[in-house]
Amino acid sequence: MSKVTYIDEVDIKNKTVLLRVDFNVSLGLNNTIADDVRIRQTIPTINYLLKNGDRIIIVSHLGRPKGVVDPKYSLSVVVKRLKEYFPKEDVVLCKTPDDVKKSKKKFMVLENIRFFPKEKNYSNLFAKELASMADVYINDAFGVSHRSDTSLVGTPKFLPSYGGLLLKKELEILSKATENPHRPFVTIIGGAKVSTKANVIQKLIEISDYILVGGGLANTFLCAQGVDIGGSFCEYEAVESARKILSLSKKNRAILEFPVDAIVADKNFRQMETVKIGEVPKGKSIFDIGPETQACFGNIIAQARTIIWNGPVGYFENPAFKNGTDFIYYSITENGRATKIVGGGDTLAAISRKEYLDKITHISTGGGAMLEYIEKGTLPAIEAIKK
Repeated sequence: MSKVTYIDEVDIKNKTVLLRVDFNVSLGLNNTIADDVRIRQTIPTINYLLKNGDRIIIVSHLGRPKGVVDPKYSLSVVVKRLKEYFPKEDVVLCKTPDDVKKSKKKFMVLENIRFFPKEKNYSNLFAKELASMADVYINDAFGVSHRSDTSLVGTPKFLPSYGGLLLKKELEILSKATENPHRPFVTIIGGAKVSTKANVIQKLIEISDYILVGGGLANTFLCAQGVDIGGSFCEYEAVESARKILSLSKKNRAILEFPVDAIVADKNFRQMETVKIGEVPKGKSIFDIGPETQACFGNIIAQARTIIWNGPVGYFENPAFKNGTDFIYYSITENGRATKIVGGGDTLAAISRKEYLDKITHISTGGGAMLEYIEKGTLPAIEAIKK
């Protein structure tokens, strides 16, 4: 049976390595990096390769430039941060594969791979061009491994291919948590849309003991049960899908828990009040879970031995409605017995007190990738490096 071979299982020394990473970092004011956790989590792989005398070519995307050169998405900001983490290395930015091949440097970063139109429009020719830069291909980009982009699934066809240390960590932790979890196994699913998470929720119903549902996602499920949600966001086209999930839950082990109360407000986010679910006043919408829901969810989280969390449970972008998400986070960090896995860009962005992150067992670098891996047990870019 084919499997992924990782870089610490083979001898890769004095080679030129194409290292596919996910450095799609969040940017703040003046195009500075707001959060570099994706860079930091790849440092062990980079150090491992440098120690073995390998030349490194970093390949990543940043933002969504859609196949055209856009200076605001240049990886120059990433190169600057890499120089801080690797002060002894001369890290250089190369604009094209030809520039990489001409360079004599030991540590290179190819400019944003999504500046090249053939990255998203799969091309064997572009895959070969990327492969021609190196002797070895390494995937350490779990966060985008659910994509079928050229650099992820094409380039490995033309080079000996391996998994990096971050990819190994992600897959080992997620596999262990979902295949043989300590119970009770509690999953917390938030965010906006049922349509993007329906399949993984169906999978989680089979393996979880409890699924706590919040955010706009919960509104669609409440609507599917005939509950009046006022003017709240609802993905009406996914109501039938929500009904199917509710029906499946009755045949499986998982208990689905939905909010019993909510923080509501008018369209201008004023006149806030706490109401029971089903009693949303006319002209108001649900923006966060209420205190009774917090108590219910908190009690279940406290008893858990395995926890997976993806998606905020309220409209966290407005500070007035982030209490519910903060409560979920604190409840998870307070559980000292459980294996705790948190994933998803929105989830991490919603967390206020970053100093408690060390109480989380594993922070996944991928939200969509994490959910798809839980659902399917593999990803396109993982299959591409199996031998």
